Amino acid sequence: MEFGYFTLSDNHYENNPRDANQFVSDIAAEAIYADQLGMHSAWIGEHHFNSLGVLSCPDLVLAYIAARTKHIRLAPAVTVTPLHNPIRVAEQWATLDLLSGGRVDFAAGRGYDAREYAPFHVDFADNQGIFEEGMEVIQKLWAAPDRISHHGKHYQFDDVRITPKPIQTPMPAYIGSFSKPSIELAARLGYGLIVAPFAAAMSYGGLKQVADLYNETCIKHGRKPGRLMCSYFTHFYDTPAQEKAQRDRQIRYYKECVIPALPGDAATAPPSYKYFVDMVARLHKVQPEMLSDNSVLLGNSQQITDSLKKVEAAGFSEVILYFNVGMKPHNQVKEEMDRFMREVAPQFQGKHQQRRAA
Repeated sequence: MEFGYFTLSDNHYENNPRDANQFVSDIAAEAIYADQLGMHSAWIGEHHFNSLGVLSCPDLVLAYIAARTKHIRLAPAVTVTPLHNPIRVAEQWATLDLLSGGRVDFAAGRGYDAREYAPFHVDFADNQGIFEEGMEVIQKLWAAPDRISHHGKHYQFDDVRITPKPIQTPMPAYIGSFSKPSIELAARLGYGLIVAPFAAAMSYGGLKQVADLYNETCIKHGRKPGRLMCSYFTHFYDTPAQEKAQRDRQIRYYKECVIPALPGDAATAPPSYKYFVDMVARLHKVQPEMLSDNSVLLGNSQQITDSLKKVEAAGFSEVILYFNVGMKPHNQVKEEMDRFMREVAPQFQGKHQQRRAA
């Protein structure tokens, strides 16, 4: 199992003294440090208008990281494709794949925050259809040997080809999923899947159930199942005081960043987001002592290893680790990243062992 660095650049906190510009610089430094530690990948989220996070251009940040690293895979977590023209998305990530020597893992989703859609004049209520068609267009543009035309409901064009093309054929691609329609789309397009364990637990019962549903759906569509990945909030502690601080940090993230961003009103949530209403209701009730490895990696190195062994047994190939959540200081983030790669990662087989040895 491989391990990656992950962030959504959460900075939507009350009385927050942290400057967004400094935080984005810290994130870039942490991703470069992840390469030095032997991590497999860097996954950087897209958020707009400080609705939850402050990093709006993962493609540009990852290009900066690409120029300063040699091994680490480069991935958005995720590109909110309905906010962009799919032709432009295909061009941007193909170009980064070329310049990075074939290190892109493309990942896409439709997001969950209507506040990010409104200024772009994109219909949040219809974003499932926009997302599905956009993903099909991107896939066609990467694969087409020559010019193509497309006439769909949301996108129409004639005689288009993209240059450059990705080095990787096919480009590794993933869909970030909170729902069954996203799992269905990933299976139909032959994409891998990224899930959040807390959402998997709430919607399906756990990671094993998600893996089974995805694999069964791939078989139904005649596709070979792709890689399964999941993200985890990650907090080390060794003393009761440290445990309290880490649990409080995670609860603050849920209360101040996540709940305001999710469609939690049954009267206004689009049909494809109804499952979020229950998720928001549960997050309102969660207390620090209720946090478990259904959503968060908490504890010392052995406790975190034990939690990840269950993830490995469920069939997941990579875990991307969210260290810098909840206003965790930059130096503490780097210390926890280093500790993970020294004390936890060696308990698992993967390319990280060879990179650490080198």
